[in-house]
Amino acid sequence: MVRKMNSFYDVQQLFKSFGHIVYFGDRQAEIDFMKDELKEMYLSNVIERELWLKAAGVLQQESERIKGRSNSRI
Repeated sequence: MVRKMNSFYDVQQLFKSFGHIVYFGDRQAEIDFMKDELKEMYLSNVIERELWLKAAGVLQQESERIKGRSNSRI
């Protein structure tokens, strides 16, 4: 499965394609949850390794962006 995976939105759309909407109102909690779920999806052979790695990378970048923003407010 070739899928564009460049943004947080793309990762959300991946989850939506499986019927899951992830919204907690806390972006970091959403990222942490999605990372765990992506790993389970990969280990269960629901998604391919390449897609898992791309999506996990996007989530890591988003997490770093959020942490950088919160550190600049201190």
